[in-house]
Amino acid sequence: MKIIIAGACEVGSHLAKLLAASGGNDITLIDPAEDRLESVAETADIITICGDSSSIKTLQEAGVSKVDLFVAVHPASQQHLNLASALLAKKLGCPKVVARVSNEEYLSYDNRILFTDMGIDLLFYPEQIAAQEIANSLKNAGASESLDFARGRLQLSVVKLDATSPILDAKLIDVSREIASKYDIHFRIVAVSRMGETIIPGPDLKFKEKDTIYLVTLRESLEPLLRSLGVMMLRARRVMILGGSNIGRMVAKLIAPTTQEVKIIDRSRDVCLELSEELPSSIKIINGDARNTDLLIEEGISNCDVVITVTDNAETNILSGVASKSLGVPKVLADVENIEYLRLAEEMGIDTTINRKLIAAAKIFRLTLSDKVKSIQYMNGTNAEILEYVVAEGSEIADKALKDIDFPSGAIIGGVIRGTEAFIAVGSTQLKTYDRVMVFSTPAATPAVDKWFK
Repeated sequence: MKIIIAGACEVGSHLAKLLAASGGNDITLIDPAEDRLESVAETADIITICGDSSSIKTLQEAGVSKVDLFVAVHPASQQHLNLASALLAKKLGCPKVVARVSNEEYLSYDNRILFTDMGIDLLFYPEQIAAQEIANSLKNAGASESLDFARGRLQLSVVKLDATSPILDAKLIDVSREIASKYDIHFRIVAVSRMGETIIPGPDLKFKEKDTIYLVTLRESLEPLLRSLGVMMLRARRVMILGGSNIGRMVAKLIAPTTQEVKIIDRSRDVCLELSEELPSSIKIINGDARNTDLLIEEGISNCDVVITVTDNAETNILSGVASKSLGVPKVLADVENIEYLRLAEEMGIDTTINRKLIAAAKIFRLTLSDKVKSIQYMNGTNAEILEYVVAEGSEIADKALKDIDFPSGAIIGGVIRGTEAFIAVGSTQLKTYDRVMVFSTPAATPAVDKWFK
C-alpha cells in the first residue's frame, strides 16, 4: 500500500516506523522540519519530503493522486493544518484520507457526517480514545489492563506475576489443566512479556516472577480466573485524577456514573474553574499541585482505590504515580507520552501506562490491513497487536482445525464469537464463515495473519 503521512512529530514518526516495519508499504513522510525527517529516516525505510503538507505543490510532489491512504497527524495544536491537508489530498485524488483533531465537538455523529460529506473519511482524537481505554480498564480492576471483544463476551486481560503468585515455576500446560479441572474455567494464555520480549508461549513455558501474562477468557469466567491466579480483586469506587487535562476531564465524565467518589486535582485555577462549570457537581475539583504529597494525603489519597495521573507532563505523571503507590493506592494508571518511558514507568511500579501515540497508530494501522479486520488494539508491555477478524467466505482459514494449519509462529488465536456463542480457541477448533476471531500477533507476523482471513 502507498501511504503519505503528514507530520513527523511523535505520532507520525511512530506510525511511519510501524508501517515501514510491517512490510509491503511504500511510506512518504512530509514535515517542514528537516531534522525530524532525518531522525525517522535513520531507522525506517521511507521517503521524506521537507515541506508544508497544506501546499498543493508539496502534495503533488509527493504523488498524492497515486497513493492509497493519506494521514494528517500534525500535533493537536495544528488541527487546522491536518484538516486542510486532508481535504486537499482528497480533492487531488487520494481515495482515503484521515485527519487528527483536537476538538471533541467534531466527533459527534452529525458533525462526523458533515466531515464525511466534505471528503474526510476518518477523524480521530487520540485523547478521547485514551480516555475511553482508561475508563474501560477500571471495569476489571483486578487485572492491570483489560480489553473487551464482541461487546464484552470475550475478555483479554493482563496479569503481572509477583513473588507470591501460585503459578511461578509451573508449566503453562499444567496451569491450564489444573485451573480447568479444579474451577471449570476455560481460558488461553496468548502471550507472555518477559524482560521486554514478547513470547507467544508453548505448552512447556515456565512462568517466572515479573512475567506479564496476556490471557483470554469468557466474561463470566474472568473474576474466578483472576482469583485462581492469586490476583487481588479491586473495585474502583474512589478515584483520584491528577491533572485536569482533556483526558482527565473525559475520564471523569465517563466514570462518574459508576463510581462513589471522583476527585480531580489541577494546579491551574482557571482550569479548575472550567472543570467545575463543565463537569457534574458530584465530581470534586481541587486547585493544587499533584506533586505535593501533603496535599494528596490531605485529600485522602490513601483511601482511593485508583489514581489516574494525566497531567500534561510525562515525568510528573510517573513521579506522582510512584508517590501514589508509596501512599498505599492499589492501582495507578499514568499517561506517559514518551514511548521510551513506558517500560521505566512500569519498572517503577506504575500498574498501567497509557500512550496516545500507540493508540492513534493502532487505529490508523487497521486501515492498511484487509477489510476483514474489525479492530486493532495495543496493550502495554508488549509491541504485539490484538486484532479482531471476521472469517471471510472462501478464506484459507475457514473449515480447518487450527492444529492442522500452518498459522504464523508469531501469532495465536485466542477466542471466537459465533452468533451469540463465545468460546476459547483450542487445537481442534474449526473456524466457520462469519466467525469473529481474536488474534494476538507480533508486528512481523501480522501481514501473514492477514492473508489467512482474506
